Amino acid sequence: MKKREWRYPFIMIVLGLAGAAVLGRYFWLAAKPGKESAAAVVATGERGLILDRNGRILAVDTPLYDLSVWRPDTDAATFVTDAKDLAAISGTPEATIISRWKDGAADFFYIGKRLSPQAQRAVAEGKAAGRFKGIRIDEVAGRLYPEGHLAAQLIGFTGEANKGLEGIEIKYDAELSPPAAGEADRSGNPVNAGGEYPRGNNIVLTIDANLQYLFEEQARASLIANKAEAVMMVAMDVKTGELLAYVSMPDYDPNDYGSFSVQQRQDRLSVYSYEPGSVFKVYSMASILDLGAITPYTTFTCTGAYTKVSPKGEKFTIRCLAPHGKVDLGGILANSCNVGVSYASERISDMDLYEKLKSFGFGSRTGVGLAGESPGAIRDPEDWSGRTKPTIAIGQESLVTALQMTQAAGAIANGGVLMKPQTVKRIERADGSLVYENTPQAVRSVVSPESARRILTAMESVASLEGTGWRAKVPDVRMAVKTGTAQMIDTATRAYSDTDFIASTVGILPADDPRVAIYIAVVKPRAGEILGGRIAAPMVREAAEAALATLDIPRGKTPTVTHSGSVSLPELDQAVIGDIMPDLKKTPKRLLLSLLSRTDIKVLVRGDGYVVRQSPEAGSPVEPGMTIVLDLE
Repeated sequence: MKKREWRYPFIMIVLGLAGAAVLGRYFWLAAKPGKESAAAVVATGERGLILDRNGRILAVDTPLYDLSVWRPDTDAATFVTDAKDLAAISGTPEATIISRWKDGAADFFYIGKRLSPQAQRAVAEGKAAGRFKGIRIDEVAGRLYPEGHLAAQLIGFTGEANKGLEGIEIKYDAELSPPAAGEADRSGNPVNAGGEYPRGNNIVLTIDANLQYLFEEQARASLIANKAEAVMMVAMDVKTGELLAYVSMPDYDPNDYGSFSVQQRQDRLSVYSYEPGSVFKVYSMASILDLGAITPYTTFTCTGAYTKVSPKGEKFTIRCLAPHGKVDLGGILANSCNVGVSYASERISDMDLYEKLKSFGFGSRTGVGLAGESPGAIRDPEDWSGRTKPTIAIGQESLVTALQMTQAAGAIANGGVLMKPQTVKRIERADGSLVYENTPQAVRSVVSPESARRILTAMESVASLEGTGWRAKVPDVRMAVKTGTAQMIDTATRAYSDTDFIASTVGILPADDPRVAIYIAVVKPRAGEILGGRIAAPMVREAAEAALATLDIPRGKTPTVTHSGSVSLPELDQAVIGDIMPDLKKTPKRLLLSLLSRTDIKVLVRGDGYVVRQSPEAGSPVEPGMTIVLDLE
């Protein structure tokens, strides 16, 4: 019994001494004086670069600095004075610094993180002058985005420990991050083998920084001019699926991401879903055409309203802005005729339309989107009402993303083949050797090449003077266009809003040999104009001009001249019609414009490009009041 009485106190003494030793060691290390001013270099290697398709650096590692206080080493007589300068250096309010120092809750605390080299120099100069006692500034790995706002939502940014938080930075964090100490680098070599720390792999994006900049400038101007909530712009190489420009406005500066809201940092192109409006008619009419329910020459009569009674007795009406009379495929798209689309949709089943639209990618994630990509929504046919089919066909009762709309346009441009959109072109090691290269990925064939070609031809009529998208037309380039104006749902009433709209336009160029699809949407314009043909179509023209210049796309049949000096091209005369009908075949459209002002005769110009057919034929007498039809291709 006596043995046990002394054993317990002995054990408690031993444990107490061990604990005291540990605590003593901790406080000795914590209070150990000395190199407060030294920068503790983080020797973990560098994060890989992010570059555009042409090698321009968009993200690179750079030294940043954490500024901290160790209270036991501070000087009470000078700290309050120092706090004013420390506040200016760190951006932390002076009152906050003094309050944390005075309350004594922690001997060690940060007053600034991921500060610039300028901050480090300011602290070093202060210490050299005998100031800033108890202040440390330590080097940490940081990230610099030299182009600032450019492609911010796509690139994203890094946070603590230089780990990716949004965008490409988080999606490819494993590839960009350097190997941890003790591991091999991504080339299989031991870390720090040659005294140098390894670097993560480089990510080469598909975007062209020059085109991205031009698009962003345009989107920013539109955001302001239209007093809009947001502007989205996408350009895609239709042959490869590579995204050449990726714009969401408003945007932010990833160098200072904490100063911007979540809404400004949002990647709307992949996460924002909405009813698409009349641009969607391209895909519904392509579906109906490809199923053989109509031909390009099938006509419907638009009286201005489509009224239907469903099998359940539900009566509903879908209206156009005006009666369009007899309309075929080209007329339906050129006039954005709701009635024509509704009649055409009667010719296929609910399931047929649903499956075709799903094959275009609607209702599914593209796979290119970043965290939180939305799949959009198309309800299953068993949940459709009597009016759902024609309503979906005109661009309502379904939700899409800008990426989906661009991908689907690419399928029309690419002979009916849906390509997977891509934002990463390749991944390289620090020495430039290839780790991985993305190759074009065909998802599936959506419509036949013939159906795609016929839709493109019909879309060219939208860009004609008779179409809603004539403001999108670029001279000397055949363009396929579709405009749209979507009424948005009021979240409070769950009914369509009288004030909230999305104005959009899609453009494909050149229509005779498609290279690029451009999609633009302006969300909630508030400057008075709401129509896609008036707001978004001119933006497509400007964006197309930028693409033509940046990507070196030939401008149709316009002569290209290379010369060391200057050349003069003869001015071509406008077409003239006298008493006898001339032969206008092969005449370009721009030379026909003066004929449209004739009041004694009516000249109808259909299509774009050059005259291939005319009525009446050359040599026929021309009489007052007659109609002359010129078909262009």
